[in-house]
Amino acid sequence: MIVYSAIIIVFIFLFLLYSVLAVRMSSPVTVSKRNISLSAAGAKLHDHVRYLTIEVGSRSVIEQEKIEKARCYIQSALADMGVSSEIQDYEYGGNRYSNVIVTVPGSRKPAETVIFGAHYDTVTGTPGADDNASAVAVLLEMCRMLKHHPFGRTLKLIFFVLEEPPVFRTDFMGSLVYAKAARARNEDIRAMVCLEMVGYFSDKKGAQRFPFPFMNFIYSSTPDFIAVVGNLRSRRLVHRVASSLREGCRVPVETLSGLSLIPGVDFSDHRSFWIMGYPAVMVTDTAFYRNPAYHTKHDTIDTLDFATMDELLNGLVTAARDLTDTLE
Repeated sequence: MIVYSAIIIVFIFLFLLYSVLAVRMSSPVTVSKRNISLSAAGAKLHDHVRYLTIEVGSRSVIEQEKIEKARCYIQSALADMGVSSEIQDYEYGGNRYSNVIVTVPGSRKPAETVIFGAHYDTVTGTPGADDNASAVAVLLEMCRMLKHHPFGRTLKLIFFVLEEPPVFRTDFMGSLVYAKAARARNEDIRAMVCLEMVGYFSDKKGAQRFPFPFMNFIYSSTPDFIAVVGNLRSRRLVHRVASSLREGCRVPVETLSGLSLIPGVDFSDHRSFWIMGYPAVMVTDTAFYRNPAYHTKHDTIDTLDFATMDELLNGLVTAARDLTDTLE
């Protein structure tokens, strides 16, 4: 029995290794031609990503000045929208790092909180277009579109710092710093939605890979969808967010509620909220199961599909409205 179990584990590991290497060895898709005729919101998404990837570039934990430049851009963009923000400072390695927090107070249940978040740092040496300027851009435009919405619950849109290695899975992740402080003050977080890589899409059939064999019989092998991912405790939230996305946009939506042993399920800021006992999900284009530029210098703006990001933005706005108004 032990031998058979070992064989299965080795088989799954080799399949996972094959899936990741197959993606890594393919060429990133350039979709700039699809972005020529963008809507006003799509053009703004492009402007945000352009600044973060070209004007700032790599913004890793060892490039504190670059991270500060990105933070200043985020707060400046928010101010230009007429959106106020605050920062949550903390120290790591002798430097100061900051989460940027936008709060839209609820009217009927102001003590209950719904959070949408995205990290704005990168791995060293990558411009980080998909990972994670795509999500930062979408979150910024969510702030613009939701600033006047009359919410039932309080909505917080948070730009987290220090998600990437070597800080990943340590107490110094910006999201964990926030989640720990929230638990200490008994913040009643009813839902957290993490935006992690939301800009890489392709219509190339077979280009979508998976962590386990035969998942292609359940999920689409064409990487044109957005995924909503959570643990078993957050499965209700997974389906709630997916339902809102399907209602609010035309981007295909897939869902997965599973154990953290599935590689990638807990690979972002939502994990910090799981640790502190809050329900949380990740909205993602599936990262290294799809994007060959993941954590490389090739993660550039010309590989992002801004038309699909614009469509997804509408779905996320719908999700924010639904979660703040109707979540039980």
